Amino acid sequence: MTPCLRPLLFGLVLLPLAAQADRPLAVVAPWEITGLDPSTSGYVFARMRVAETLIDTDADGQPAPGLASGWQVSDDGLTWRFTLREGVSFHDDSPLTAQAAASSLEHALAKPGILDSAPIVAIEAEDADVVVHLDSPFAPLPALLAHSTTLILAVDAFDDEGRAAQMIGTGPYRVASVAPPQRLTVERFDGYWGETPAIGSASYLAVGRGETRTLMAESGDADVVFTLDPASRARLARHDRLALHAEPLPRTIVFKLNAEHPFLEDERARQALSLAIDREGIAAGLLRHPEAAAAELFPASLGPWHLGLNTNGGLAADVAQDVERARELLTELGWETNGRGMLERDGEPFQLTLRTFSDRPELPLVATALQDQWREIGVALEVAVGNASEIPSGHRDGSLELGLMARNYGLVPDPLGTLLDDFGTDPETMGGDWGAMGWRDADVAAWLDTLRQEADMDARAELAGQVARRLNEAMPVVPVAWYQQTAAVNAELEGFSIDPLERSYRIDELRWGE
Repeated sequence: MTPCLRPLLFGLVLLPLAAQADRPLAVVAPWEITGLDPSTSGYVFARMRVAETLIDTDADGQPAPGLASGWQVSDDGLTWRFTLREGVSFHDDSPLTAQAAASSLEHALAKPGILDSAPIVAIEAEDADVVVHLDSPFAPLPALLAHSTTLILAVDAFDDEGRAAQMIGTGPYRVASVAPPQRLTVERFDGYWGETPAIGSASYLAVGRGETRTLMAESGDADVVFTLDPASRARLARHDRLALHAEPLPRTIVFKLNAEHPFLEDERARQALSLAIDREGIAAGLLRHPEAAAAELFPASLGPWHLGLNTNGGLAADVAQDVERARELLTELGWETNGRGMLERDGEPFQLTLRTFSDRPELPLVATALQDQWREIGVALEVAVGNASEIPSGHRDGSLELGLMARNYGLVPDPLGTLLDDFGTDPETMGGDWGAMGWRDADVAAWLDTLRQEADMDARAELAGQVARRLNEAMPVVPVAWYQQTAAVNAELEGFSIDPLERSYRIDELRWGE
């Protein structure tokens, strides 16, 4: 049991039932707090309901009013006007003004983040409106303003160099203490503009090891524990004191390939690796969710981006496991089987290194399955489990061969913002840290560029399908399974639900049962 939480727990069991409304909430998840700036750790402060964005999302994942009560765009698509909600205060009791919001967004624009994909010329305040000027139409701008890197902070949150020195937001909870990289405590903000939360205080603890998170759920050191490995879910399901929750997310377990690597530059090699994967076996046997097998990048929750493929053929016969076809493709590329049953070409073995990380506990399990399944076709795979940062750093220095990760295509209500980073038009940034590596496609770039400006929903749906089909054919990034967010929750808590867009832990909706 974590020493710093045990006294709190023991103190709680002595409280009379009437005092349970003031009982603190302990949340545990894998993700570290790397600082106070929204550009690096905004997702933690957004999920713990400390800070908010101009745009929120509705129950269907579509843009909805947040700190902005409404918005409109000019006929030429170059000027967006966001009208602020009245009566909102920051945690330092300063009012939310258009000038404060515009200044916060200017700080976000100056740092790496989702706004990089928008053609923003200027952000300014006009009366109660935040006005964003563009140099070309950009239809998904409201969706980008729902991203955690665009959290609206008070003027005094930033130092003279534009860095966030304090976390002063507008949410129903304000920071009581923060100790990066692991701990955050929050307390109810009585001046919140919306509904007052029932629970008065909460803590967040970043715990990277899945086994430790499971033990904390079992012992009662944590009330809500996110991201459980399959074996832990089975174990925790036997505890009467816990309720288990799972929710499919628009996040896909994928591996990205270095398309400039001599073994992987031909798309037939990438297709062969995909064909050798037993996705249904991985989904059922390792992830314990048979329906999670992913024949394409985008799940059904992403609407027109979802093609409806399946691992038994569906709309494309080559998405099911087909070891023989995989071998045929590799033979076409000059690979031959040696006496040990492994592939060689010109005396060089087909050997690759796949990097992954254990923050998401299912990833090393999937990596091991890929290692076994690719050995069947003669490909030797070394699995390197390290830090998540090693994938983007390997992308940037060119050393990455394969990287296994869970990519969230629903970071904003419209996946276009993420796809522009991963597969977009800028030759300097295309592929980003988590997208395509060494792969370019003029058609995909053009379609994504058109989607930036296209407002007609039918035209957008057609273009989305074209992008999805081309990515499925060329496979610069290969899908394995769709992700299921999981949580173990103290059974005494009421009102728990998982946000499918992972924008919030919804702690302001929880209450302790009588």
